[in-house]
Parts: sequence; structure tokens; C-alpha cells
Amino acid sequence: MNVREQIQKYIAAQPEPKRGDMQQLHRIVLALMPACKLWFFDGKDEKGKTVSNPNIGYGSQTMQYANGKAREFYQIGMSANTTGISVYIMGISDKKYLATAFGRELGKASVTGYCIKFKKLADIKIDVLKAAIQYGNEQTGMQR
Repeated sequence: MNVREQIQKYIAAQPEPKRGDMQQLHRIVLALMPACKLWFFDGKDEKGKTVSNPNIGYGSQTMQYANGKAREFYQIGMSANTTGISVYIMGISDKKYLATAFGRELGKASVTGYCIKFKKLADIKIDVLKAAIQYGNEQTGMQR
């Protein structure tokens, strides 16, 4: 199964209304990043143990680690969680920026250093979420 098929299967497995919100959010990110690399992680480590929620990734950047190692990783991510949806905006060096710049205008969402978590799309202002995603893309500079 290719990445696009894995993504569609993952979204289709979600209960409504989360499924519809994730489909809409998937379309929104693809419209903002039409030529981006797609990723899918099933949430399992190399031993098959579940270590995180499955997640969809968009774009590509090089993540630098404190030990000097680097690896390719996505710029924007999305996953279903027990109460709603999480959107990850990776590569922002100022861990307070998302909450400060977008948190108050976003609506009913919790915002941390790189994660925007909300129950449903209707609870947030989609234009503000789009602006946060675009900001994240600009910070990583690759926009792929």
C-alpha cells in the first residue's frame, strides 16, 4: 500500500465527525502545499510496539539534533487523538511563538510549542490555522 492509500485508509477509519474534519484538513494542507512530500507513520516502533498515535506528514525538512545528527522529517503533521485532532507545525525555533501569535485568535484550541489541538474544525478559525501552517513552512524554508 502506498502512502496516499495509507493516509486515506487512516482517515476513513476515524469515526464521524472526526473523519470529515480530517478529510477537510487534509485537503486544506494539500492546497497550501500542493507539491509536498507525503508521509504516514503508523505509530509503531521497529518492534511493532505502539509509541504514538498514527500521523500524516506533509513537506520535508532537515531536523538537526543536539548530538549533531540530522534526519529528514515532515514540516506539518496531523493525527487523530482521543478528544479530537492535533496539527503539528515542526521546525519553529521559538517554542512560544505559535501560542503567542495564533493562540488567542484560533478559537477553542490548546497550543503548545509545535502542536495545535482541537476537538473539531468548527471550534477554530480555519484562516488562522492556515496562517500558522504557512508560518511553519516559511520557518523551515524548504516548502516541499
